Amino acid sequence: AMRLSLAAILSTTMLTVPAFAADIHRIVTVPLGAEVTGVAVHKSGDIFLNIQHPNESNKGISLATVGIITGLDLDSALALPTGTDKEKVMVASGEYQILGQEGVNGLGVIADKDGKVMFTSSDPDFNGFIAIGDDNKAGYLFTNWEATPGGISRMYIEKSNDGRWISGDVEMLDLSVVGGTWINCAGTVSPWNTPISSEELYWDNTADWFNPETEDYDGVERYTAYNGGNSNPYRVGWNLEIKNPIDNPTPHKLTTLGRFSHENIAIMNDGKTVYQSDDGTNTVFFKFIADQSGNLDSGTLYAAHVATNADESLEIDWVELAHATKSNVDEWIAEYDAGGYISDEEIADWAAGKAKDNRVAFLESRKAAAAKGASNEFRKMEVVRADPKGENLYMAMSEVAKGMSDDKGDIKVTENACGIVYQMALDASFNVDTMTPFVVGSPEGKVCSTESISNPDNLWPLGNGVVLIGEDTSKHENNMLWVAK
Repeated sequence: AMRLSLAAILSTTMLTVPAFAADIHRIVTVPLGAEVTGVAVHKSGDIFLNIQHPNESNKGISLATVGIITGLDLDSALALPTGTDKEKVMVASGEYQILGQEGVNGLGVIADKDGKVMFTSSDPDFNGFIAIGDDNKAGYLFTNWEATPGGISRMYIEKSNDGRWISGDVEMLDLSVVGGTWINCAGTVSPWNTPISSEELYWDNTADWFNPETEDYDGVERYTAYNGGNSNPYRVGWNLEIKNPIDNPTPHKLTTLGRFSHENIAIMNDGKTVYQSDDGTNTVFFKFIADQSGNLDSGTLYAAHVATNADESLEIDWVELAHATKSNVDEWIAEYDAGGYISDEEIADWAAGKAKDNRVAFLESRKAAAAKGASNEFRKMEVVRADPKGENLYMAMSEVAKGMSDDKGDIKVTENACGIVYQMALDASFNVDTMTPFVVGSPEGKVCSTESISNPDNLWPLGNGVVLIGEDTSKHENNMLWVAK
């Protein structure tokens, strides 16, 4: 059997990936009540992994935790935890090291634009490591805090000679300079070494933003208070790049990539092609192609039109929505600081070619995509990432239900409450045209088999057809991290 050495995987030529994973086994379980977030592999092979919102009653880990696993052999397998082990982080081999925890040294503390503390988040998500120097032993770890308003922390960390990681200074970035953020979910580190945080916007209809009876309206109130009164809904729902992450971390909203419920983005090795997942019900798969490599402030937004094959793979054609520059989109956003929003009638006029500009495509991207004939039936998109060589793209579909499985529209696949991880082959131009099931969850009544994935959320493709899969589920007693190959 192939040994799953992380160092070997990260350095060797990739193998042909099978249509369905031949092997899956668990390597980590997290404490009761927690989900697996922030999965990212350091150049050394160590694995960043966060413990999001564990049960406060746990005797092991009861605080949200940012951490890293050292010395993990991916061939080693972990049994299901029993007793008090359910309240700890259990690893098949190696060690889980805590780098920071909620509220300690200000980690996860959300303050308003004037610096007044509002609350402490228990929801760390994306981790992005930016190295200082070529040996990758020291650098800054950027972590999302998935809250409203959202937060991003920057923690100095360094790997000592004995292999242990040491934490240093912690700061929460000032995001008020870009109007704040809303639910910073997953993210990515760009090929040019900047963290990109993705805002997961829960508003399917912008009109609901102004309706106090709407669920989650308390988030609007907190966001407005954070912002000193500005409640423009078009100020949130974007990807946020942190420019100059080492010397002068500066938030920069990537408004040309569109506004919707971002889980994260995946930037291809050409530095231009970007795939974007849209979390929720009846959502859209987006692609963006920048005008220039390494600069996402100008380009064209696309959305997927899907056809279902007999084997339940999905054929994709890309519908062009519009081209814009950041200055274009930012000007459109600013027009709504005084109030108002784009109506469904305006969206229909844009789709019919009657609009004076392309603001609809960027400010109401999901509705714009549907109006142009793209498929808005996905449920429930989570992380999308490519393998290191750019040969395959993977997407976690946490749950396959509703629009995907109702036998109507473009997508007609079997409902799966445990979810599916899809694989998409990338061609030489970094285009994808087919989504194929790679790992499929196994429902057992109202829960999922403990021998396979349940509600996959975080993904990290290693190459050689090996993918790490983290869960956000209530259908396993403890959430898990899996290896699939």
